[in-house]
Amino acid sequence: QVQLVESGGGLVQAGGSLRLSCAASGRTFGGYAVAWFRQAAGKEREFVAVINWSGDTPHYTDSVLGRFTISRDYAKMPVYLQMNSLKPEDTGVYYCAAGFVAAHTEEQYDYWGQGTQVTVDS
Repeated sequence: QVQLVESGGGLVQAGGSLRLSCAASGRTFGGYAVAWFRQAAGKEREFVAVINWSGDTPHYTDSVLGRFTISRDYAKMPVYLQMNSLKPEDTGVYYCAAGFVAAHTEEQYDYWGQGTQVTVDS
């Protein structure tokens, strides 16, 4: 069974850091782009960051620029999301997703994890 599994979420104070990991089982996902999305309570899921299969062209949503870093070794899993200077508005369930295109929209992704909760306390 093909799975993506997120880990690394938790409760942190505002200004703190967390590192999320997205691991794969069932296949390698080496040739796939991997993205992070998040969903706050009562809101739609939104794009956070994406990295292409080779790991050299990351893209971010404006609200996390300069604070979050997505990374991976060349064509390998896991994919990481280093989150620094966290704010209460970063609170939500973070999902990783894999697909052939490094896109900002959910529809481009074929595989999804179950999510990991990130809570930033003010």
